[in-house]
Amino acid sequence: QVQLVESGGGLVQPGGSLRLSCEASGRFFSINAMGWYRQAPGKQRELVAVITSGDMPNYADSVKGRFTISRDSAKNTVYLQMNSLKPEDTAVYYCNAAVQLRFDTYNINNYWGQGTQVTVSS
Repeated sequence: QVQLVESGGGLVQPGGSLRLSCEASGRFFSINAMGWYRQAPGKQRELVAVITSGDMPNYADSVKGRFTISRDSAKNTVYLQMNSLKPEDTAVYYCNAAVQLRFDTYNINNYWGQGTQVTVSS
């Protein structure tokens, strides 16, 4: 019973910036990790960035140095600050959360947001 709501996508010029946000809601024990994936037309879905409950981030090589993932644990929200955007960043960006639903059962469930479109174009 977890829902992820994304926001912040849109149209931006090359070199511009966008900030995506994703808030998790519902009843759960803990969120083990949250992250962002993206999928461009005709392409496989790829991992963009993830952050653990210990605030340890990991990034795809293609976005290192340009994107920053962060979280607000009090709000169960993850952010993706995207700077120096390139046309090849154009994709639907999906929020993902790995969630432990019960305190006494270590059974991780994977949840997805509906996606938000990011378009980088002149």
